[in-house]
Amino acid sequence: MDPTSLERPSPAPPGARERMPRLRVVAAVAWRDGRLLMTQRPPGGPLGLQWEFPGGKIEAGETPEQALAREVREELGVSAVAGETLGVETFAYPQGPSVEIVFIACELESLELQRGPGIHDIRWQRIEEIDLADVLAGDRPFLTRLGARPRDEA
Repeated sequence: MDPTSLERPSPAPPGARERMPRLRVVAAVAWRDGRLLMTQRPPGGPLGLQWEFPGGKIEAGETPEQALAREVREELGVSAVAGETLGVETFAYPQGPSVEIVFIACELESLELQRGPGIHDIRWQRIEEIDLADVLAGDRPFLTRLGARPRDEA
């Protein structure tokens, strides 16, 4: 075997990304006193320390609303009631999956939030305080529609 072949990965065959299944996720959009709930991924993992909406994968057989309630309970230790679907975004991460994100308004039944194992930090932020550079790329278009801007444009 040629040792140089071990130094760099071979490119994916043409059309490989299109054959990868799209990951469906739900994002909980919760407001309190004009501030939006954002959570931060733990350091060291994929996309570490990036901010995102609470939520996660929609499991087989789950509706987005059921996934939202389950994910908020797992991540923040509180119950959530799903409201209307506010938008659906698709995004293909360069070195990762293609995702379909379902953004759903929700009401939290308690503000006594507890960080689950997949949460490094929790913040309630005004839209104008959110720095899009610190947010997962898949969430940026939705946040932009809400009025968030990159710091250099703020």
